[in-house]
Amino acid sequence: MAATDTPMKPDGFHPRITAFVCNWCTYTGADLAGTSRLQMASNVRIIRLPCTGRIDHMFIVKAFERGADGVIVSGCHPADCHYTAGNYHARRRFGVFRELMDFMGIDPQRVTFSWVSASEGAKWKDVVNETVARVAELGPFDAYHELAGDTVTGGEPAPGPFEAASGAETPDPLEELEVGR
Repeated sequence: MAATDTPMKPDGFHPRITAFVCNWCTYTGADLAGTSRLQMASNVRIIRLPCTGRIDHMFIVKAFERGADGVIVSGCHPADCHYTAGNYHARRRFGVFRELMDFMGIDPQRVTFSWVSASEGAKWKDVVNETVARVAELGPFDAYHELAGDTVTGGEPAPGPFEAASGAETPDPLEELEVGR
């Protein structure tokens, strides 16, 4: 397998990975890895945020709900946060989130939490390749149907916030408001 090939199982499965990264460190490290032409898996989609301290656990749940097979959360090293303590908040949240993942049936091996600075392009490459290889071994994450509510109504998608369970449309309370009154 060439270094640029995405690790995959014999059935042709290519894992989809979503990465939530800090703007100041990990994103810049990922950019360094790209401009240095380091060979890494190409099936990681990066979502840049100001700080890992801003990552709500629901972002990760939504990533799985929308079809991600794995998630990477990466930011500044401890004591190097541009917002002083954002990475400490992220680390505490991740500890609590691990319990939530167990409750929801998400294998904790599908989530990678790492610290990558702006000068660590090679480390970002390693994080990406190791995560993709590990998730490829785990196989596709099919439980997202349950997270998205597909099984709530017997295979039909769960009703939206303004839709009754019977399928009848209920009025949107925001439509009743008139702007400029």
